[in-house]
Amino acid sequence: MTKVLHYIILLVILFTVNLNAIDIESVAKDLNLSAGSKAIIQWKRVFKSERKMKRYKIYALSEETKQMLEEHLINHAIDSDKPTVAGGF
Repeated sequence: MTKVLHYIILLVILFTVNLNAIDIESVAKDLNLSAGSKAIIQWKRVFKSERKMKRYKIYALSEETKQMLEEHLINHAIDSDKPTVAGGF
């Protein structure tokens, strides 16, 4: 049931949000991803691994959204210049 709910949320994001006006922080929040929960190298590994992208439900996003999400997570990783507090959004 929760998988169905996640897919529905992703579909709503993909089909109702204008990519030019997308708030990448809300996409991360909807996917339960906190930039401050991982280091830069860990986020890079997530986006290089199909298995890890499936685990975090990232694979269903458009390529442009994935790229924006990866950039956001790396820019605010725990070891970045502008880290997000771990567990916070």
